[in-house]
Amino acid sequence: MPTRLWLVLALTAAGALNAQQPVAPTPEPVGSPSGTTLDDYNVTQSFETGYRFALTGGDRGMYRSVVNYGDGIRLLGSSLAVYSKDGHGHYFDSITLNTEGLGNDPYEAASLRVEKNGLYRYDMLWRLSDYFNPGLTVAGGLHLEDTSRRLQDHDLTLFPQSNIQFRLGYSRNTESGPALTTAQEFDFNGPAFPVFANVRRQWNEYRLGANVKFRGWKLTLLRRWDYYKDDTPESTFTGQSGIGQVVLPDPLTSTVPPSPVLQQFTRSQPLHGASPGWLGNLFTRRKYWGLDARMTYVSGIDNFLTDEMAAGISQFGGPANRQIFVAGDAHRPMLAGDFSLNLFPTDDLTVVNMTSITSNRIDGNSSYSEFLTGSDLGTTINFRFLGIRTVTNSTDVDYMARKWLSFYAGYHYSDRLIRTVEGFNIPAFANSAASDLYEVSNHLNSGTAGIRVRPLKPLTVNLEGEVGRANYPLTPQSEANYHTLGGRVDYRAKNLRLETAYHEHYNFNNILGSNAASHSREYNANGSWTPNSWLALDVSYSKLHIDSLTGLAFFAAPQLRPVLETAYSSLYVSNIHAANFGARFALGRRADLYAGYSITKDVGDGRPSPVPAGVTDPVAALLDSVQTFPLTYQSPMARLSIRISQKVRWNAGWQFYDYAELFHILGYNQNFRANTGYSSILWSF
Repeated sequence: MPTRLWLVLALTAAGALNAQQPVAPTPEPVGSPSGTTLDDYNVTQSFETGYRFALTGGDRGMYRSVVNYGDGIRLLGSSLAVYSKDGHGHYFDSITLNTEGLGNDPYEAASLRVEKNGLYRYDMLWRLSDYFNPGLTVAGGLHLEDTSRRLQDHDLTLFPQSNIQFRLGYSRNTESGPALTTAQEFDFNGPAFPVFANVRRQWNEYRLGANVKFRGWKLTLLRRWDYYKDDTPESTFTGQSGIGQVVLPDPLTSTVPPSPVLQQFTRSQPLHGASPGWLGNLFTRRKYWGLDARMTYVSGIDNFLTDEMAAGISQFGGPANRQIFVAGDAHRPMLAGDFSLNLFPTDDLTVVNMTSITSNRIDGNSSYSEFLTGSDLGTTINFRFLGIRTVTNSTDVDYMARKWLSFYAGYHYSDRLIRTVEGFNIPAFANSAASDLYEVSNHLNSGTAGIRVRPLKPLTVNLEGEVGRANYPLTPQSEANYHTLGGRVDYRAKNLRLETAYHEHYNFNNILGSNAASHSREYNANGSWTPNSWLALDVSYSKLHIDSLTGLAFFAAPQLRPVLETAYSSLYVSNIHAANFGARFALGRRADLYAGYSITKDVGDGRPSPVPAGVTDPVAALLDSVQTFPLTYQSPMARLSIRISQKVRWNAGWQFYDYAELFHILGYNQNFRANTGYSSILWSF
């Protein structure tokens, strides 16, 4: 390979190693560059480099968890394309490399493709995402995570244009960074102590497979080996005081005991697992019929271990120590397959029948041992088996009665069997072993029907509905007696597109004497219009209304002895409105202006405060305060791009973020405002 070409590739790849921009990079084209000739290749490149800034106010942690842009120089976007002039290069025929947000943005990406016609094709995708979660205030700010996730995918296809192709692949996903959690020691009513964690998680997958084409049949076979490990250690500092203690007087002396103190804490809990598996697919399409069969099998094996040690002072003022040891393994075999038969007896009639089966099983043993202040509390051995087998069958028919009129209908059936076995044994006690078997079967029958009408060439109307009935639903949220209604209207002309849709889902479930009902309605409308060459408009609006009602059963503890409460229910209401608007203006021959605005608002059930007026029961007040969460999130933006020459553009953009919660969780304000922007130069050649 010529030295000059390697130098261009090396410089571009170096930039890729340093890249969610809503306002940047700039999508405006610079021109139609002819590129540069290097030996037998044509090379075109584009770089957008600039400075990004952010001015924030309010809850910095919430801003970082939602937006997370900061100050600094960025390679906002770049692209490289190298093509052989005659399609017969020496080592490769084409290379394309694209990057986005490199240099210190919280969301960076790079993609690479290298191809040699008839011989190989290599694809690479690399991403980096900075993740920050400040945690909820229920832990007093002691739960947070500040990690980076790096993902990469590599795929190599040999003989990509032939009837027999070989595939090799590798993927890697790592997460690392500091985190903060809590531990509760020595007193079950006591405080929570802060614990530092050094997150170290890793997942690797290796792939080997082949694609075969023969007389209209396509066969795909893929063998995968997945390996996962979590080696996150946790520890705390000397003399930590806790927070959130439930202070209860001693029932004998009526005195309040002192708070425990945690002087030393370490926890090691490695989790290592492997999931080798197979994937197969067989497909063909003929004049009157088609077939598609798929199968996946994964054999999962996990081994886990937890070794926890704590030392300090108990709530009674004396020394205390605690050691816990947990070990076990788990087997998770999973099988999934489906067979689809498509019939096309005429040009106007299509019949599709699909049968699917899934089988998931989890079983394994675990042992739990504990020493508390010198006392051996013994070892408990637990066994758990969970098996879920689901078989579904569906038949769908689509008939075009006229060019402007179509009908479709379907019948779907599923049979799900759930089996669980729970067993335990305490070796220190004779005849303590016990085992319980639970089994439940669920059948779901549903029917669908719809009509598609096209009264005018640019206008299409769809109406559809579904009714389903299930016996023995597993949970209150499972589908039991439900129906859905929906419709969509589309209008597409040369420079105008309008669309509106409605969908409603209603489900009523009576399980174990607890009535549960949920109702959702979704409306949306969007349109785009390009009246001339210098103006383009886009607008969209959607509303999602959700309300769910279910009974509650929980233990309340106004005294030392908890009481089972069943007289309360939970009604959750959400009314989300979302609107987006964008306009693009071509200002003469050199400048382009884009302005946009988006807003998402949940108005809840309209109440002015978390607890409705007149509610005096403290339990009801607590439940009412977490049944609706009204908030507003809006973001206006503007971008100006000026073409300085045929190959150079100057760009500037601004975007404002405003997040406001009407009700603050436990009185904690997570609102923030932020002004972000950038200025850049886009150069193509």
